[in-house]
Amino acid sequence: MLIIGIDPGISGALCFMEEGKIIDVIDMPSMADGKKNKKQVNGSQVFNEILRHTKDKKLDEVKVIIEHVSAMPGQGVTSMFNFGQSFGILKGICSAMKLSLYFVRPAKWKKHFNLINASKDASRTKAIEIFPYFSANLSKKKDANKADAILIASYFEETFIKK
Repeated sequence: MLIIGIDPGISGALCFMEEGKIIDVIDMPSMADGKKNKKQVNGSQVFNEILRHTKDKKLDEVKVIIEHVSAMPGQGVTSMFNFGQSFGILKGICSAMKLSLYFVRPAKWKKHFNLINASKDASRTKAIEIFPYFSANLSKKKDANKADAILIASYFEETFIKK
């Protein structure tokens, strides 16, 4: 079974995991938008990446887990709208591809890995502990979003697949 863990948002990531092993992790594909060249999720590239990893799979062999995020206090209206737009793009692409979608709240998967109230970088450390063979791909602080995607996929496998 292929599990796709997604940390949504412009600086998010997608993790492709099979039988508990990381196949691939990519930064969220993005592109410039508008006069100010603000970044937005590149839906076409997200589709292509998911298709590339699922083309030899039956629909029931693929599970997509998206972090179910919501607005946070202190977040600006524009950034909340952009974040929601990114979430919607991901949800729409996976739905159109007829892939099974699951949502997990950040508190749920973070509690599973004992990361509640931990620094953003703690997820990177946890992912390296669990998947030491992948540590070279998580060597930079900016790789924390990749680590989140890995842990989201791993959470799903540990709690729903292995049971």
